[in-house]
Amino acid sequence: MPDECPSSSQHVPKVKKEEPDDSFTFDEPAQKKQKTTNSAQGRPIKLKSGNSCVEDLQMNWDPIQVLAEKSGVEQWVCANIVQLFQEENTIPFMVRYRKELINHMDADAVRDVQLTLEELRSVAKKSRSVSQTLKKEGVLTSELEMALKNCTTADEIDHVYAPYKKGSKLSKARRAKELGLEPAALALLQEPQKLDLQSSIQPNTKGLSTLDEVATGVQEILADMIAKDKETLTYVQSLKPKDIAKFSLYTDFTCDVQRIQHHQTLAINRGENLKILTVKVNIPDRVKNDFCRWCINVRWRPQGFARPELMTILKNAVEDSYKRFILPFLSRGYRSKLTASAEKESIAMFVRNLRQRLLMCPVRGRVIMGVDPGFHHGCKIAILSPTSQILHTDVVYLHGPAKHKEAEKLRHLICPTIVIGNGKACRETEAFFTDLIKQRFFKPLDFVTTNIFLVCIMSQESIYSVSPEAVKEMPDMDPNLRSAVSIGRRVQDPLAELIKIDPKHIGIGTYQHDVSQSLLRAALDGVVQECVSFVGVDINICSETLMRHIAGLNAGRARSIMEWKEKNGPFLNREQLKLVKGLGPKSFQQCAGFIRINPETVRSSVCSGGNDDLKAPLKQTAEKKKGKGSGSISNQFNPLDQTCIHPESYSIALRFLSQIGGSLDQMGSAGLRQGIESSLKSRGLDVLAKSLDTTPETLQLIVDGLTQPPGFDIRQDFEQADFKREIVSMNDLHDGMVVTGRVTNTALFGAFVDIGVGRSGLIPKRFITPDKLPVDQRQRSLALGPGERVEVRVINVDHQRNRITLDLIRVLR
Repeated sequence: MPDECPSSSQHVPKVKKEEPDDSFTFDEPAQKKQKTTNSAQGRPIKLKSGNSCVEDLQMNWDPIQVLAEKSGVEQWVCANIVQLFQEENTIPFMVRYRKELINHMDADAVRDVQLTLEELRSVAKKSRSVSQTLKKEGVLTSELEMALKNCTTADEIDHVYAPYKKGSKLSKARRAKELGLEPAALALLQEPQKLDLQSSIQPNTKGLSTLDEVATGVQEILADMIAKDKETLTYVQSLKPKDIAKFSLYTDFTCDVQRIQHHQTLAINRGENLKILTVKVNIPDRVKNDFCRWCINVRWRPQGFARPELMTILKNAVEDSYKRFILPFLSRGYRSKLTASAEKESIAMFVRNLRQRLLMCPVRGRVIMGVDPGFHHGCKIAILSPTSQILHTDVVYLHGPAKHKEAEKLRHLICPTIVIGNGKACRETEAFFTDLIKQRFFKPLDFVTTNIFLVCIMSQESIYSVSPEAVKEMPDMDPNLRSAVSIGRRVQDPLAELIKIDPKHIGIGTYQHDVSQSLLRAALDGVVQECVSFVGVDINICSETLMRHIAGLNAGRARSIMEWKEKNGPFLNREQLKLVKGLGPKSFQQCAGFIRINPETVRSSVCSGGNDDLKAPLKQTAEKKKGKGSGSISNQFNPLDQTCIHPESYSIALRFLSQIGGSLDQMGSAGLRQGIESSLKSRGLDVLAKSLDTTPETLQLIVDGLTQPPGFDIRQDFEQADFKREIVSMNDLHDGMVVTGRVTNTALFGAFVDIGVGRSGLIPKRFITPDKLPVDQRQRSLALGPGERVEVRVINVDHQRNRITLDLIRVLR
């Protein structure tokens, strides 16, 4: 999917230095950069008045402009995305059917804009909440309200609100203002030549009894004003890239702020939360000197002549403001930005790993033997039909003294594909089956010469077998046998099976407990929806669990669709979805393009239900639709319902076919493909789109739908796991050995590879360099993903710590 993919120790260790060449982005910016200038320009849409993002936020800054600055996307694209979200469009729908409006951004880029928009909304909501709190307490001034509305981050709001929080002591500035010294502070800046501090002395009042106390009060008011001034905060933050080249994180780690890795940030945060580490941010004195000089000479310079004693008060106020307010503000800001960036990259890692795992190509048309391996409790066996029906289950003890007798139970179970879970005893089980194949145990088929027999190791998430979903699906089956069934089905259709498991339990990514759980859940749910939608779902045979992940649907609508099918039989076309209770026009718009109506499955559904007459349910359907007063729904199959073409573009597709002299019964044929290619070559996509009164993006989607063969699947080709037969344990490895394996997981610090020894090896990311990767992977911030086959060299085998270090040689294609 090139355009859619939806992308401790007890002792104190020595100080560690970061590795200078530990870069994983290959000189490319972080994923946050989403500039789309080089993409084909779309057409901006104007935000509707009365329903704009600006009115929702009610801040002193333009939300679209700030959104563009923070996300790195052009303003017109941000405006379009905001409008599309306000119209309740889903990300999969936008990425596939509204490409021209979002400038061909992928799902990850759109989600990044969405998250940034949510952050801005949270900032605005927090600003209003703080303002209401301060108003109730009677301390909200117009200046304070203005300062809150100027904030663009939660840290800035906390900085402004800190002196007024309940439970905190009355701030020095507030006490000085209550003593009536605010006019004197303002006069020092505006009319210093007329200021006489002696007139403010009141011998019997604490805080005003001496000239020093009056000067201190004025200084504290000025320090507070400086710390809350928007221009001042902007200036001091701008000093960071120029002047703050380094800061230190003590007590056990020192690193350049420009080079600290995301996983290091998350690990440090975890150590601090557990009270194991103490973290301190050291900012050079040079920053303080530049800040004080700028404040006194530029921003807070008195508007007239100020006597030396008044300038001393101003200087002390600036230094006091920096020490008590600005320095903590900067420290919090640096930590927050590092944490936010690390969380974002960690979540992005989860998303990319999950997408690659979900989009593994299914193995269709094969009888599968799923094996949940084990020693003492035996290997659990499940035989599945090509349509995932459970044909047989059993338990065989292949690793005991009677293993050859137990193997006789397998002789009659002729399966062209064996899938073994990667749990305990998986390598020994794989070796046992391989020996049986070599001995031609499974005659009459000659598996060795015909290469029909396939043994592969499959990721095993046993948590599903005891989940409520599994109990509901296989209520009378032992959990261990359920696991064998799930392992087999995970090869037949990885997407349909893996969506039953909580994404956090699939074994992808790292530091999942150290990032925002709400953001992680939203991102993982989003990528599941994208994968399900982009692959497409046959509505007549898919499970309710799978259906609820289609864009525009949810658990309630999926349940309603299942009830409609139980009552009326299979869907014959997409239009019949409009008859489902609770599925309105917006839901239909969002989900229709991702739902497929396959005539073959409709026929099999009717036959299996014992009903050879299709007209009865169709008549009920038509009458029900008429009862709604919306006209009748057609009872005929529509070949376009098998494609990715959206119903809103059917009329355009038919006009296009008429132009080139094609017909619907030619869809997917070589003849139609040649006719379309000839027409595109002679007239061009843009000209054809204009003649059909549509966009080039929509026409390209129509071309794809018409030329793709029936049953087209966007998922990658399935590849067999490739292990060296003689390597079954860590003892078989030695430094310098070259082996092959499959990436099982990727982390912020490298990639884990299963090389067939029961323990995954790690390729540190410093060994994942551009020259070792295919050209199409060199610009990715995550260079490897789960499922990719690689050739690696063993660098080190640490038997004591049970660790294997690998060097990437190449990616196998």
